[in-house]
Amino acid sequence: MLSPDIQNFPGFPSGITTTELIDRMKQQADEAGVKIEDAEVTAVEAGQKDGKPAFTVRCVDRALESRTVIIATGATWKHLGVPGEEKLIGKGVSYCGTCDGPLFRNKEIVVVGGGDHALEDALYLTTYASTVHLVHRRQAFRAAKILEEKVRANPKITLVLDSVVEEIVGSAKVEAVRIKNVKTGAVSAQQCQGVFIFVGIAPSAGFAKSIVKTDDAGFILTDDAMQTSARGIYAAGDCRRKVLYQVINGCGDGAVAAHAAHSYLINQ
Repeated sequence: MLSPDIQNFPGFPSGITTTELIDRMKQQADEAGVKIEDAEVTAVEAGQKDGKPAFTVRCVDRALESRTVIIATGATWKHLGVPGEEKLIGKGVSYCGTCDGPLFRNKEIVVVGGGDHALEDALYLTTYASTVHLVHRRQAFRAAKILEEKVRANPKITLVLDSVVEEIVGSAKVEAVRIKNVKTGAVSAQQCQGVFIFVGIAPSAGFAKSIVKTDDAGFILTDDAMQTSARGIYAAGDCRRKVLYQVINGCGDGAVAAHAAHSYLINQ
């Protein structure tokens, strides 16, 4: 939802606006007779009904009962929390290289981060950008050695180490970033048209920790059928642990979870 356009969803070779893709999905759900309720979930509790496993989904203002539950609450990219970031999201500030890279063809961009994700996307973004300035707060990267070697060898990538972004500058769109060297304290300005931030991702599934197993970061653990550690509860999309966070495989997860949940119900 933070990207103005989706460039890599099948069937839309020229891309589609995020709002239109969401609206189309919602319309399709409506036509299938799916009931959509707006509520904030605070907890999922396991119990019994008519001698069979059942769940209570507790919301702020109500409680819903179900034989099975699919958790598909997504995740949130961690933010830097610097001036200009929130204002310019979708106007040059991005948290997904594979989503928004094509929008920055022949542009000068800044990538922030030092892990595998940051370096992988920095390399990917060189496919489109004229120059990629990679800003990392330390001298050493946390990423795999092979990724670091590829980044250092890429002529399109300029390393800005021991440094942090202090501000993202721009009125209607990104124009530059202010960078501070953490060792010398020197502050400089780097002109750019885009800022890609890769400092981590947080799952939006804190309410589920008491009933399903998660990894140390809070991502829900599932098997290939999207089954969680709690029988009858499934997880799909970016709230579960996986290797790629994209709309297309989130939809794929949902298809598998729905099929598994249906099979679970008819075999009870």
